[in-house]
Amino acid sequence: MHGELMNNVMVSIDDTEMDTENENNLSVNTSGHQVASSLVHSYNPNFEVNNSSIDLDMYVSGYTGLMRIFRLIFLAEHCPTLRIDALKLALNYTMETHNTQMYNSVHKQLSDAASKSSASIPCYDTNWVETTNKKGAMKLEKLDTDLKSAKSLAFKDCIRRGQEDLAEHFLDMGDLTNALKCFCRSRDYCSNNKNITNLCLNVIKVSVFMQNWSNVLSYVSKVETIIDTSGLTSETSKEEASLLCKVKCAAGLAELNSKRYKSAAKCFLAAHIDNFNYYEILTPNNVAIYGALCALATYERRELQTHVIQSSSFKSFLELEPQIRDILIKFNESKYAICLKLMDQMKDYLMLDMYISPHVDTLYAWIRQRALRQYFSPYKSADLRKMSAAFNTTTAALEEELIQLILDGQIQARIDSQNKILYAKDVDQRSFTFEKSLKMGKEYQQRTKSVILRSLLLKFR
Repeated sequence: MHGELMNNVMVSIDDTEMDTENENNLSVNTSGHQVASSLVHSYNPNFEVNNSSIDLDMYVSGYTGLMRIFRLIFLAEHCPTLRIDALKLALNYTMETHNTQMYNSVHKQLSDAASKSSASIPCYDTNWVETTNKKGAMKLEKLDTDLKSAKSLAFKDCIRRGQEDLAEHFLDMGDLTNALKCFCRSRDYCSNNKNITNLCLNVIKVSVFMQNWSNVLSYVSKVETIIDTSGLTSETSKEEASLLCKVKCAAGLAELNSKRYKSAAKCFLAAHIDNFNYYEILTPNNVAIYGALCALATYERRELQTHVIQSSSFKSFLELEPQIRDILIKFNESKYAICLKLMDQMKDYLMLDMYISPHVDTLYAWIRQRALRQYFSPYKSADLRKMSAAFNTTTAALEEELIQLILDGQIQARIDSQNKILYAKDVDQRSFTFEKSLKMGKEYQQRTKSVILRSLLLKFR
């Protein structure tokens, strides 16, 4: 049901301008090895979380617009204990819009949930549905008439505003496809960079609702190009700094949902809380959680220390999520048992977040495997019994994990199963250095040929 509400039709505007690299869905770990398929956990969309102590009013108070409703519906689908309360709240927020289709859908879910319990629910408001449909149709007709009038007078600014008003109304009615089309049509009537960046932000917003991540990245790239070519920086004004923060957060969300976790971490870490004003999509708490988990899964210890824990800008986000901050600190201090325990305590909460939920198992697995690699890296041998105690697990379970890491090439080691000892493989440093030198020479040769070829193409263009 949630998919029906969010993904009416997936529309890609201006396909020729899409960045093909954004569709490359490979994730690479920081040690240079492509992540094996065994490290990517399949996502079960029908999971349920029964032990949740979320305060719904507080949970959605940070969001505005459609995002409040989408998050409540997602939470209701996956948390039976909060289902009725979440749907009631979603129904109230839906009645602030012209989206009668969503009202019907939410009320049906609420009726189905209430039929299995003795909870009382609001009656279906036929009068509200009919009145809202009439108001929506009348407003749509008026906006369409105003747009035609503006076109007949050939006032570019009026036409642009007319298209934007029409798009906002379609968005309020839940028609994401037509909202996206109207926003894109206003592009021909943009007269300055501010108009273009507003257009891009609107397209990004609708594309996030539709989960069209390639479109999000495409329009983020356009905004960044405008900022670069116009010489706009975060220091020029509060408005421009806020714009930069928004596109970084949108890019981070798109990279996260494209499973490019290191790129997602870089985007979230580039946001500044002083310039944050993107509550129609995310809250600062979301930025802290998404950025920290992606960084934990992909950053080396030194990167984590420098770019996350000691970051003056990201530290302000982490202050909003003390448990995430503690996880980062314990991981950095190599106190893995405490770190993993704190992560397990947060898991139910994270599973009820519609954007991080599909990636929780994968990110948790990557973080655990990174912890295992970091624990063993200084040693030539390690006692599996002591290692299992450090990771709060059994020796047999740890051995299975290490076998998988060895098979995936994550750890260069061998296991003495009888004595329960992990031995690092001896590496011939001379041969390794020689192979690395040859590889660098070949890469340099290829780059040189590419530069020569490019210069010849430009010369005889």
